[in-house]
Amino acid sequence: MILMASCGSNKLYDESVVIPDAKWDNENIPYFNVTVDDTLTDYAFYLNVRHLESYRYSNLFVFMHTEFPNGNVTHDTIECILAMPDGRWMGKGSGTFRSAKVLLNPSLRFPLSGEYHFEIEQAMREKELKGITDIGICFEKQ
Repeated sequence: MILMASCGSNKLYDESVVIPDAKWDNENIPYFNVTVDDTLTDYAFYLNVRHLESYRYSNLFVFMHTEFPNGNVTHDTIECILAMPDGRWMGKGSGTFRSAKVLLNPSLRFPLSGEYHFEIEQAMREKELKGITDIGICFEKQ
């Protein structure tokens, strides 16, 4: 289940990338390198999504590609629910922008120490997805 939440002050990592002109080309694949030293702590894992109120969908599908320190790679398809069934946005807003923190895993424990490489690819079947302004990830200690 995907829930909306926000990262607190006890973060391992919290970074987002600006999507130029709020037009996410499917060949633009933002990436994040996260160095992990602690394999005993549980982390809440979030996807940060910032979008315009003019974004035409109530959700966002992304492909998450993760490369582990040992070279193993995983691929996940993630649906981010951005609006309620009645059309109200779920994220916090200011002006024409909405920001959502989508909880992907409430209790993630990294299996290996070292550098993890995360790539987020838009998977909405459009070459250029209009209305997404920023995308990122956050890991918060539990």
